[in-house]
Amino acid sequence: MEYTKLGNTGLDVSRICLGCMGFGEKGRWMHPWVIDEESSRTIIQKALELGVNFFDTANVYSDGTSEEFLGRALKDYADRDEVVIATKVYFRMFEGPNGAGLSRKAIMTEIDKSLKRLGTDYVDLYQIHRWDYQTPIEETMEALHDVVKAGKARYIGASAMYAWQFMKALHVAEKHGWTRFVSMQNHLNLIYREEEREMLPLCREEKIGVIPYSPLASGRLTRDWSETTLRSETDQVQKSKYGATEDQDRLIVERVAAIAEQRGVPRSHIALAWLWQKEPVTAPIIGATKISHLEDAVAALAVKLTPEEIASLEEPYVPHRVVGAI
Repeated sequence: MEYTKLGNTGLDVSRICLGCMGFGEKGRWMHPWVIDEESSRTIIQKALELGVNFFDTANVYSDGTSEEFLGRALKDYADRDEVVIATKVYFRMFEGPNGAGLSRKAIMTEIDKSLKRLGTDYVDLYQIHRWDYQTPIEETMEALHDVVKAGKARYIGASAMYAWQFMKALHVAEKHGWTRFVSMQNHLNLIYREEEREMLPLCREEKIGVIPYSPLASGRLTRDWSETTLRSETDQVQKSKYGATEDQDRLIVERVAAIAEQRGVPRSHIALAWLWQKEPVTAPIIGATKISHLEDAVAALAVKLTPEEIASLEEPYVPHRVVGAI
């Protein structure tokens, strides 16, 4: 395993982050392909054995059961001080007023509920899952600052927004002397590169760590175009992200397959190697639901692409509709 600092902090994180959206009780959220607690514990234990110390979840994943599964597994298999736990807040957790968003009330309520589910006194990284258009950013940033000062989070991060929004949040924090975002969890992979226009240059300039989600485009970069899975057939979020650009994306997937065949490695190695060479990517979030997903990701760390291979992978890309930030 390789380790690096998260952005401009002293926090050491593995170059692979285990994403826990695929863990949870079935029927508690939108995804029918989640795996149960016993299966998720096996993957978490294997991740620790492979040197992964960075784990990402969210309050909304499977109605909180993802946090519960992760918390119980880490308590059994790891020393709390040796792991980095990240979770998120924004999406609706209960019906009615104040059940979602980034108001002070919502943040203060949800951090305590997340800590209880995770079975820990603090999270290492507390992230806003989306931008809240209904709450002043000043209210959100001050509440997050107070969460940090109360010892309930060590750092704060953001996810999936426009660059102007992220810059505004950074400015508000600096203006008031509040805790600053240290990371950006955004949508980035070989078939979705819109973040290269504004967000990645901003993160480089501001020394923000980038921990991209969907690094393998929900598996589309890892298999033949005609091959399907339970997730590809049922994941409506995946279809909304990539369904409109399949003709263009197929050319890139074919380039990935060709380079993987030439090198004698799985296609996931090529897709991940491309991400790791992108500044300032810190740790792609690997949503493993099988042991092989983890083992492939760790093995991919040894792959270094040539400039010619990078150019070949990037050449077919065409502009995509912005998804994730809206």
